Amino acid sequence: MIETSDADDRAARKARRLALMQARIDLPVPVRAAADAALAGHLTALLGHLAPASLGFCWPYRAEFDMRDVVAAWLHADTTRWAALPVVGVTGVPMRWRRWDPRAELPLDRYGIPFPGDGPDLHPELLLIPCNGFDARGYRIGYGAGHFDRTLAAMQPRPLAIGVAYELARLPDTQPQAHDLPMDWLITEGGAWPRQSS
Repeated sequence: MIETSDADDRAARKARRLALMQARIDLPVPVRAAADAALAGHLTALLGHLAPASLGFCWPYRAEFDMRDVVAAWLHADTTRWAALPVVGVTGVPMRWRRWDPRAELPLDRYGIPFPGDGPDLHPELLLIPCNGFDARGYRIGYGAGHFDRTLAAMQPRPLAIGVAYELARLPDTQPQAHDLPMDWLITEGGAWPRQSS
């Protein structure tokens, strides 16, 4: 039997992550447009079903689904609602959430991603979390830094976690590690569903 080292495992996970990201980036424009329209409809319906009063979401990064229009329409429909974007600190520290104003100019963080530069820390009741890969049990492949796992573990009460991805990110098994936390729901252009029990 051939044994693999931790370094081999890390290299394999990184290669899989990069391949999934590249497949998303390479989606043909018409395919992406159709997927985005379907995803927007499913996300709107799911938010209506779950009926949160607040949510956190992520600015689109590396060709992820752009949730801003759906979230802006959700906010417009009820002025008591609020949405937040993450503030990513140093590696190893949970993210914080600050209120998003669709009209506001935002500074860029060290990754070049816009974020609210000031305001109080908030606790959204639902988080929309992008996935590079996912499986039916709700486990996701992110960017390898563990930001969302660490953040979900630290937030009490834990927000409802919704994994957002394209169907091309679906995997039979993400091979989660001990620290990985599953999403509660998953949503793609194919629909929305609660995770399967392990």
